[in-house]
Amino acid sequence: MSLFINQIKEKIKNKIKFEEIKITDNTETHRSHKSFQKNKLHLTLEIQSEFLDKMNRIDAERLIMKILKDELKNKIHALEIRLK
Repeated sequence: MSLFINQIKEKIKNKIKFEEIKITDNTETHRSHKSFQKNKLHLTLEIQSEFLDKMNRIDAERLIMKILKDELKNKIHALEIRLK
């Protein structure tokens, strides 16, 4: 799992300059949900970035979602984005 999270960090790092990033896997806390899929993840992304701070929140989140487009289709069920 940490390999996948590291791959996500690297993918973001290649497109966005940031000062700090943290990705937390919350999949286990969603196990009892009706729509739970064991092969898809629930992640929280916390990112501190002067680059993203210059954008409005929606555009910043859209950029992150665009960068992770393939992962969102195949491996990520939910992604909570927290801009610091």
